[in-house]
Amino acid sequence: MAITILTDSACDLSKKYYNENNIEMIPLTVHLDNEEFEDGRTINPKTVYEAMRNGKSPKTSQASAQDFKDIFTKHAEENQSLIYIAFSSELSGTYQSAKMMELEVKETYPDADIYVIDSKCASFGHGLVVLEAAKLANNGATVNEIIEKADYHAKHMEHIFTVDDLEYLYRGGRVSKTAAFVGGLLKIKPLLHVEDGKLIPLEKIRGSKKVLQRMVDVMESRGQDFENQTIGISHGDDLSRAEQLSEMIQEKFNVAKENIIIEMVGSAIGSHSGPGTLALFFLNTNK
Repeated sequence: MAITILTDSACDLSKKYYNENNIEMIPLTVHLDNEEFEDGRTINPKTVYEAMRNGKSPKTSQASAQDFKDIFTKHAEENQSLIYIAFSSELSGTYQSAKMMELEVKETYPDADIYVIDSKCASFGHGLVVLEAAKLANNGATVNEIIEKADYHAKHMEHIFTVDDLEYLYRGGRVSKTAAFVGGLLKIKPLLHVEDGKLIPLEKIRGSKKVLQRMVDVMESRGQDFENQTIGISHGDDLSRAEQLSEMIQEKFNVAKENIIIEMVGSAIGSHSGPGTLALFFLNTNK
């Protein structure tokens, strides 16, 4: 029987990938103008970015515990295997909500074949892990094979990213007010990465032109075999810079254009990172 791959909207996959790969999704919530929206369903990322450019500060909340309970119960009742690959537990309480509901459902259905995995990844890095798991599921892999491969990809997924304005990360509690103020004053572009699920500053670069080259340099130092993997780029409503980064990677590493997927950063992640965000995802060579 087919194994269901479930994720949440923080993976920043577009509907095309959910539909093509039979992936189920639970949305995080975006709060804007005193309204609640379902990320990936009832709000467009461009709407969020325009609001932020106009000085608004959207908020987000984790995926609904009831949504998890409903889908876990359904699969338990139907005796279907389900693997949920979650947004990093260091950045959201979504994983914890799912884990609580897994335990609750298993009290009623102790033999339920339900697994909850903390990807420790975010945005399209999370999305690439989900896509790999879905491809395996659709090709008849076992639960153990899928979990093992998903764990490997999650552990080795690099996130190298920059933001256009540190103010947005400050509002979301990701950097200090002083860092945001000084960064803006000096036109410093921060380069950050994800380490064990947390956002960690990597270095500060003066001037946006140098940032793309530095991202490629970091990619070269941390990974290899780029022509045989899927590389992800996500952007906060800045497609031209995303395409420029893609072209640099194609030229530098002899990567085919079709091996690079470009997606927009979704409404929930984008509410914290802001317009102008640019992120690069690939597998590293760390043991």
